[in-house]
Amino acid sequence: MTGDGLGIWFLGHSTVLVEIDGLRVLTDPVLRSRVGPLRRQHPVPDIDGLAIDAVLISHLHHDHLDLPSLRSLTGKPLLVVPAGGAGYLHQRGFDAIREMRPGEMVALGTLELAATQAVHRGARMPFGPSAPALGYVISGSSRTVYFAGDTDLFPGMADLGPVDVALLPVWGWGPRLGPGHLDPERAARAVALIRPRYAVPIHWGTLWPMGMARVRAHRRQEPPVEFETAVRRLAPGVTVLRTAPGETVAFPGGRL
Repeated sequence: MTGDGLGIWFLGHSTVLVEIDGLRVLTDPVLRSRVGPLRRQHPVPDIDGLAIDAVLISHLHHDHLDLPSLRSLTGKPLLVVPAGGAGYLHQRGFDAIREMRPGEMVALGTLELAATQAVHRGARMPFGPSAPALGYVISGSSRTVYFAGDTDLFPGMADLGPVDVALLPVWGWGPRLGPGHLDPERAARAVALIRPRYAVPIHWGTLWPMGMARVRAHRRQEPPVEFETAVRRLAPGVTVLRTAPGETVAFPGGRL
């Protein structure tokens, strides 16, 4: 993942490394084998030595804002967080923080990082700050990537494009989904609204509650397959690039 163009590495759950215009943008970094009661089902990806230029935090839940993972990063990345989250991070020793609200944008070299709406409760439980969840559009000189974070469907998805790649959650971290999430069918409906060139399913198959390894374990593998099937029906012009946690996204013909 070096050089010009676009490279995407799905590190697992909602953590994606996007390299665009020679800059590295990391989303919701969770780079540990365990987060609270959740255990990682795949090896922790090794990104030691890769300098990160910016980190996009979609919301303050523990499986999206993981403080030890942030502290492990190489370099001094800009931390982009929802409005209301900066004070929490400042108090824990982080600096270079930019709060964002939907519709706001920050420039990073040749990139524009724009915050978008997300429909998801974003408070840090049980006693942390409350901040609305966000998605982000990463716009480079010639490529654009939408990272949805955690969200349900919302009509404004139709106004996010044009987008080359949409990184869309298709499940969660357990056998059931709560409100404010996309399942495979609803994620495919999101694709039909956004109309990206490529859709990459994320937020599946990585974290699983301790003691539930055998309980509906098939849900760790089925969501992206169901998503691809639904996209063929609802948005047949969009190509789904199913990528296992820890793998790089393979664009047809090589790098996009």
